[in-house]
Amino acid sequence: MPDAIHIKGLTKKFDEITAVDNLDLTVGTGEMFGIVGPDGAGKTTTVRMLCGVLVPSSGTAEILGLDLLKESGRIKREIGYLSQRFSLYGDLSVDENIEFFAEINEVYDYAARREELLAFTRLAPFRDRLAEQLSGGMKQKLALACTLIHRPKIIFLDEPTTGVDPVSRRDFWKILSDLLKSNITIVMSTPYLDEAERCSRVALMNRGRAMVVDTPQRVRSLMVGEVVEVVCGEIRRASEILKSSGGFREVQAFGDRLNVIVTEAARDIPVIESLLGSSGIHPVESRIINPSLENVFISLMGREASPKGVRP
Repeated sequence: MPDAIHIKGLTKKFDEITAVDNLDLTVGTGEMFGIVGPDGAGKTTTVRMLCGVLVPSSGTAEILGLDLLKESGRIKREIGYLSQRFSLYGDLSVDENIEFFAEINEVYDYAARREELLAFTRLAPFRDRLAEQLSGGMKQKLALACTLIHRPKIIFLDEPTTGVDPVSRRDFWKILSDLLKSNITIVMSTPYLDEAERCSRVALMNRGRAMVVDTPQRVRSLMVGEVVEVVCGEIRRASEILKSSGGFREVQAFGDRLNVIVTEAARDIPVIESLLGSSGIHPVESRIINPSLENVFISLMGREASPKGVRP
């Protein structure tokens, strides 16, 4: 079975700004692939090029074996695209929005498919409610139903859970997991590293380039050193103390705790506690933890030189 997506040297420039820089990617059929990175990393630009919304400045891509530039019309019939600002019609009901998107995708015998999607997204009890009266999470589920109405083989989701409450995010991910059972390919951009952990493979992007493309487990194995989690008060001051000591690989702040990247935890934990204690900060807990994708991502970004600017 051929790959669902094959990208070689894909580049997009806006005047002097390079948004996506010589990107190489392969996405397998039936895979959930995450494009991960902060604002300005090039995630949205990448997704828009693959959906035919933006024309690449250079490079090539094949979607389902079809040439992105020469066969964009055929590609659009085989994919679904849920953008950051999916255009639901607030004065139409849930049912009417699905009907509208069915017809613009030239699906006219959609009744059974609509029932299936309403049950799948658990929106059936709200089918008569106007879209503008739905919660943020319900709007995203309706947008997904509209994206799936024509049975696409690949769906592109551009930061679909941004601004959605945690409970709705979990519900949305459960729907995506169930969707994978139908062998659909999902390409999802997200700024959330915890979401990336759910993907079969991820591309960690920064400044338009893919720093690494691999499974989450293999990406985590790239961490150099051990991660010590320190729970203490005065996080900002504690971070400055440890950074200024120059004795550690990295110091990363996460809410009410620090992740200190060290060479040898057994040796360095007492040093950390002594440095903080001498400044009147007494850690509640210091322990070795497994590296997260966020640890690795921050570390990789820190190693990179600062190239030319990008935009999302």
